[in-house]
Formats: sequence, structure tokens, C-alpha cells
Amino acid sequence: MNNETTNTTSQVKGLVQAALFAALIILMAMVPFLGYIPLGFTRATIIHIPVILGALVLGPKKGAFLGLIFGLTSLINNTMNPTVTSFVFSPFYSLGEIQGGFASILICFVPRILTGVVPYYVYHGVRKVTTKWKASQNTALFVAGISGALTNTLLVMNMIYFFFKDDYAQVNQVSVDAVYGFIMTIIGINGVPEAIVAAILTMVIGRILLKLKERLH
Repeated sequence: MNNETTNTTSQVKGLVQAALFAALIILMAMVPFLGYIPLGFTRATIIHIPVILGALVLGPKKGAFLGLIFGLTSLINNTMNPTVTSFVFSPFYSLGEIQGGFASILICFVPRILTGVVPYYVYHGVRKVTTKWKASQNTALFVAGISGALTNTLLVMNMIYFFFKDDYAQVNQVSVDAVYGFIMTIIGINGVPEAIVAAILTMVIGRILLKLKERLH
């Protein structure tokens, strides 16, 4: 009976924590220039950071759920407040003859869900490899932050190339032959700084959250 009560309490606690992370993601998405920062040709984001942190604290299943929320906010944002490239994230937005579709849903959700899964396994993998290091946890958190950010950026941008190469080239006024180079530029301009910020914040905030988790248990 005590075990059942403990399990129920733990499950409720986990759901409440997931709800808090989800609320933070939604809040960040709603506040202009906080969660999504429009840059014309794309949007920079820091919403992946609570997704990464949630995955590390709550595990990959709840991390995937938080990634789903991240994807949902992206879908809504690109439908209600579009940029010229929003068709790659929303099937409900069109630009002239260019229309999003099912591939837009894949781009919007798959990378974001995996952003809530990959860092968890990267963190624990690095911890095992660096178990004798004094800075093992910091290293693992730093690498996990990078992995989460790059999972999002690299999957999104490469899926855009795979599914929308011609249309993406057209709206950005670059040739189809040059579009992957253009995408690599975006990865460099947006993705690398996002990964660095994610790594630092995951390391700093992650340590605090994991310590709190240990105390609560």
C-alpha cells in the first residue's frame, strides 16, 4: 500500500513538474522577441532550452511531451504570425502559390520532440564516459545542451532542404544550387550561437535543477 501511495505521489509530482515546464514553454512562445526572435529569413529561438532541461530532470518521455508542446507553439506562431518561410512549419500558411503541407507538420514536430529525447541519453552517456572526471556533471550538461540545440537546428534545416528546397530557394531569392549553402549560413548564424547559449544555460540551470531533484527524492 505504501509503495502504491509513493508511486502515485511520484507520478503526480512528475506531471506537475511537466506542466510547469510546459507552461514556461508556452509563456516564452507568447512573449514577443523572447521565445521566437524573427530575423526575416528565419526565427531564432531559445525555447529548446526548457525542453532540454525538462528532459534531463523528468526523463525522455516527458521530454518528448515538452518537445511536442514546443512544436505546437511553433505551428501556432507560424500560422498566426508568419514570416516568408512559415510555410515550412505550417500547412495552414501559403505565400502565393507556395503552400505548406504534411511535410510542414513533420518539420514542426519531429525535431522538437527529439530535442526532448536526445539530450537525456547524451547526458547519461557522457556521465558514464567521464565518471572519473571532477567536472563530469558539468561536462555532461554542457554537451547535452549542445546536443539538444543542434538536434533541433540540424534536423529542421536539413528537413527544409529535403522537403522544400525549391520553394525555400525561391522565397529567399537564392538559386536552387546555392540553397544548401544558404541553409548552412543560417545554421552558422543561428544554430551555433543557439547551441552555445543552450550549453551554458543547461550547465548552469541543470546543476541547480538536478540538485533540487535529488533533495526532493
